[in-house]
Amino acid sequence: MTATVLQLLRDRKQQGSAPGNRSDDARLVLLVEGGSSRGAYSSGMTIAIEQLGLLPMFDAVYGSSAGALNAAWLLCGRAESSMHAWWDPIIMRTTIDPRRALLRRPVVDTRFLVHTVYTEILPMGFQEILDSTVEFHPIATDALTGQAVDLHEQIRDQASLQAALRASSAMPLLAGEPIEIDGRPFVDAGVSEAIPVRTALAQRATHVVALRTRRIDETASAPSRGERLLLSRWFARRAPGARETWLRREAIRAEEEGLLASHPATLQIRPPMGSAKIGRTERRPDLLRAAVDTGRQAALNELRCVEDASMRFAPR
Repeated sequence: MTATVLQLLRDRKQQGSAPGNRSDDARLVLLVEGGSSRGAYSSGMTIAIEQLGLLPMFDAVYGSSAGALNAAWLLCGRAESSMHAWWDPIIMRTTIDPRRALLRRPVVDTRFLVHTVYTEILPMGFQEILDSTVEFHPIATDALTGQAVDLHEQIRDQASLQAALRASSAMPLLAGEPIEIDGRPFVDAGVSEAIPVRTALAQRATHVVALRTRRIDETASAPSRGERLLLSRWFARRAPGARETWLRREAIRAEEEGLLASHPATLQIRPPMGSAKIGRTERRPDLLRAAVDTGRQAALNELRCVEDASMRFAPR
């Protein structure tokens, strides 16, 4: 039940516990959903967690696609200071440019994002992520098997961390070629595990906080006829093992929803009813800025009670 998760957060907050120094045997994990531009919502939610000082209460953070990028900003302590990238017109229009499709170039340029924006324009704290006591688990899809893969063990240094971030967000067709890590090609986590709940539960998570980018009334649909025609050839040439997984995305999403709904200690934080539906390649600054703020407020509404409780029990 939700109360179980909130109580664990309160207890850890009051005790000032950190990974490796817990008085409980729980494994509390944070799951960050992506969805390309829709990740603006989960970005705002990570800002709330940062502002409330709750990151050390978690044992691990799992992220899929844009959710892995948001998780990385949280882990290096720069979720809030980097949020303007979502509505910066130069960053967004260079990262996402539908006109590049006419030139047969990637519409979503993750190389520019991870190797230029995150290193020169808006530096990410790669070393802080590597040194974090809170585990980082970016998820990607194996292009040869279609299976979700946790890239945690493949992250050794800044270069491998950057590769993992690109692999997790390598959207089929839109982001170009699969990303190779240790000789294995990977595509976007959303193909196999948009919400990394199966991986987290398999790794013995006992308590889950899930930052969602879909409203409760939004559901994933099967690929349309047009998508099948457009992407089937791409998968056949570049990610043959992931095609069937991609075609089953509606069933896979339903399984993820079922796991989250049935787990006894889960808190899901979603965009509220009536919030904007954001497409994968949305670039309008006003809409994305509003999504970040909406996500932040949604998380504050759910988690502020943890901060309030810790203040009540703080020594005077």
